[in-house]
Amino acid sequence: MAEGTGTYKELILAMGRTGILGYGGGPSIIPLIRYEAVTRYNWLDDEEFGEILALANALPGPIATKMAAQLGYRLKGTAGAVVAVLAHILPTSIAMVALLGVLYALRHSKYVAGMIAAVRPVIVVMLALMAYEFAAKAWKGLGKAMGIGFGLLAFTLLSVIDIHPGIVVAVFLAYGAVHLKLVDRLKQRPGQGKGVSS
Repeated sequence: MAEGTGTYKELILAMGRTGILGYGGGPSIIPLIRYEAVTRYNWLDDEEFGEILALANALPGPIATKMAAQLGYRLKGTAGAVVAVLAHILPTSIAMVALLGVLYALRHSKYVAGMIAAVRPVIVVMLALMAYEFAAKAWKGLGKAMGIGFGLLAFTLLSVIDIHPGIVVAVFLAYGAVHLKLVDRLKQRPGQGKGVSS
């Protein structure tokens, strides 16, 4: 995507909204960033957003700020990355400092506990919808069998074996870089093509 597709005003508004409305850490903010970048402003398509998400997962640090920086860089270069990160973190940082005393005083309040409990299902649904959309695209690109197989492999590596997510993402990125070449080689093997006559 060419630099300069979006304006600084749009970038500030988008990253400000994701920073203010995101609740529950990085994973809950990912669907919000996707909505701003893909749906609202059409800066990226889902495949490009998936690339940004994969790269952000592979790098150290909070995922939301990494994604904001990458998005800002794609739109406006280095200055865009700085603006996007500041727009994303400043409103919530100021609010955290201002409200810290109040939240500490209300930490045992049943109303605060109820608010937190009410927000959690919304985050789960947002993540589930995004996962479904990415799974559909994986099935389209890899086929259902490979898509499900890679999903199970990723689950095993991350949840059962407990390998660091950055390593898993790096391995899958490496495979993705050579996937089409492997598919072409398999198709060119004797007897693998359909309808080939001797």
